[in-house]
Amino acid sequence: MTFNETNQNRNITLVTGGTGKTGRRVVERLAARGVETRVGSRSGDVPFDWHEPATWAPALDGVDAAYLVYYPDLAAPEAAPAIRAFSELAARSGVRRLVLLSGRGEEQTEPSEKAVRESGLQWTIIKCSWFMQNFSEDFLLEPVLAGELVLPAGQVPEPFVDAEDIADVAVAALTEDGHAGQTYELTGPRALTFGEIAAELAAATDREVTYRPVSSADYGTYLGQHLPAEYVPLFVDLFARVLDGRNAEPQDGVRRALGREPRDFASYARAAAAAGAWK
Repeated sequence: MTFNETNQNRNITLVTGGTGKTGRRVVERLAARGVETRVGSRSGDVPFDWHEPATWAPALDGVDAAYLVYYPDLAAPEAAPAIRAFSELAARSGVRRLVLLSGRGEEQTEPSEKAVRESGLQWTIIKCSWFMQNFSEDFLLEPVLAGELVLPAGQVPEPFVDAEDIADVAVAALTEDGHAGQTYELTGPRALTFGEIAAELAAATDREVTYRPVSSADYGTYLGQHLPAEYVPLFVDLFARVLDGRNAEPQDGVRRALGREPRDFASYARAAAAAGAWK
């Protein structure tokens, strides 16, 4: 099928970050529904890169709805201008719906959210707490395997959310009516401190996992051993702000969007362990 034909049909759903934690789950669910999907990634059949605006128009050709996941993080200074420019291009290209993945309690994400709201399109914003899958698929996997979580979080609790729930909400917003103009705060059903998380992980994995709280400065040193240097200040600042208790209360976003309760951390940990995440 040519781009001109897809323009006439306009039935493609673009999933930016389509190989990431939530994006690949969204792609899988859309495929199961028979929705024609374009994976937005630098290695995709139609390449997409947030930092290469020339890739945006081809990626939007024939697209009816788009899931926006900004890399490296929506709190980055360059995110809001890119989201605004992309949203305006999406509107000119005939896109009907935008669903933006955002974070809870992050002032830096508000300009990007505003840009989507002002796009003139049907929009849904998904504001998420920390992903449970950070412990099995991302930067906290190695610390779990090493037996020690190191974070500048003190004893502040966080209502971690399952990426499976995020994907379910995103797909509903991309494909169903009733979600336009909604902002969903997605969390799990209970808030856990990182000490409690370590205990849950130890029980699920049958290995020792402990938590060591550190200062922001010490965390920056620790991150410097695991991340590119240019990302360290961004994440140190982000963790210092969002892990101060502002996001401790669980919210009802999953229930509002899907009519069911969110998944619990213990269920996630058991399932991830059974799937071999920590072997």
